[in-house]
Amino acid sequence: MGDTGIGALLVRLRTGRGWTQQRVADEYNALDGRAAKTGKEIGRYEREVRIPVPYTRKYLARVFDVDVAVLDRAVALSKQLRGDADPREGSADLAGQKSAPRSVAGSVLADALLSADFARFIAQRNADEFVVEQLEADVARLARSYVSHPLLELYVEIRQLRDGVFGLLRGRQRPRQARDLYVSASRLCGLSAHVCLDLGHYDSAATHARTARACAEAAGHEGLLAWVRAVESLIAYWTGRYEQAARLAQAGRHHRAGGSIGARLASLEARALAIAGDSAGAAAALVDAERSRETMAGHDDVPGIFAFPAAKQHAYAGTTHLAIGGRDHVQQAIASADTAVRLYRSAEHDDQSVGDLFAAHVDLARGHLLLTDIDGAEAMLGFVLEAPPERVSASIVRRLVDLGRELGGPQYGGAAQANQLRERLQHTAVLAASPAARPPELPT
Repeated sequence: MGDTGIGALLVRLRTGRGWTQQRVADEYNALDGRAAKTGKEIGRYEREVRIPVPYTRKYLARVFDVDVAVLDRAVALSKQLRGDADPREGSADLAGQKSAPRSVAGSVLADALLSADFARFIAQRNADEFVVEQLEADVARLARSYVSHPLLELYVEIRQLRDGVFGLLRGRQRPRQARDLYVSASRLCGLSAHVCLDLGHYDSAATHARTARACAEAAGHEGLLAWVRAVESLIAYWTGRYEQAARLAQAGRHHRAGGSIGARLASLEARALAIAGDSAGAAAALVDAERSRETMAGHDDVPGIFAFPAAKQHAYAGTTHLAIGGRDHVQQAIASADTAVRLYRSAEHDDQSVGDLFAAHVDLARGHLLLTDIDGAEAMLGFVLEAPPERVSASIVRRLVDLGRELGGPQYGGAAQANQLRERLQHTAVLAASPAARPPELPT
């Protein structure tokens, strides 16, 4: 191995195997039988911020399949160059020597080694283009799966991947890779916010959304900043702050962003304004949503939850028309919700948003009720009432409860069919809201 200090030797042994610092730590821990080392600790040895003690060197020698004496000699050389050599450590040829005053040449050599050490420090990164590429692929897969797969299948992986990105960002990367990591962190926090939204934990959703916005700002990503405003608008909407929901959607539209985010924000604004009683503003926002769809620049960077397909836009329009009210708007709501269902049914399975299909069916049912068609309402609700309770999100539970309350109104005169449908709605809402229908451990 030549006259090499311990730091440079460990770097050479690791890179020769194509390993990361974390891989070395994992191999070490497997031999030691306990989680004693981390990738950062291996990095400290390589930079000689710390010198591995004999016990540690014994396991490092086994990790790299070299004689422990090789590491001992490297440690002795490093200590000698640092001026703190211990005669009890290292090889016999170094251990018995007395430390002589450094010559000028020795001082120059030591100074050069410090410069080389800093160069190694610059070169050491915990994320390269391959790590970033894999993260982006994982985020895209989770984002697409989120709309169509049960929450139980995804929320643990979302949290673990998010925490992994946080760990990487606490390390060292080149600026471009750091920006890419912040983008991934923002998207994963956004997914975490949606998990909390679907569970009805709105305060936690808001916390994740704030972190998502901070990461998007760190990355300077206008599209993500606009998308996070949409998430914040959703949170405000489902906590009854409809005017604030509209303002947040409007704020998101000030960001320069491509893809479908403009249609999403305008649709969110329309729905919130309609609930708040601003029918004219809601109608204008619906027109803006259509215009944004027609003039959409480019495609969405990430699919699934980060995209706003035409089907989802029709689902939002249906809810908006119902909130505006009046027979014409009710008929438009039925047409929009029906279009949303048809478009989702014709999409690939992974793109069929279960939550939006539930919402569209509930809107169809409410539209039929407003037109005094209880049979039609019951037929539309079958899709939701027969679904597994764990697939029904908190927002759908809210819609079912509201619809059940309407069925108890005087306009139905206590009709048996209305009462039976109301009981079915209440039963489904209770089952869906029970702990058994939720993940065993809430995301943080």
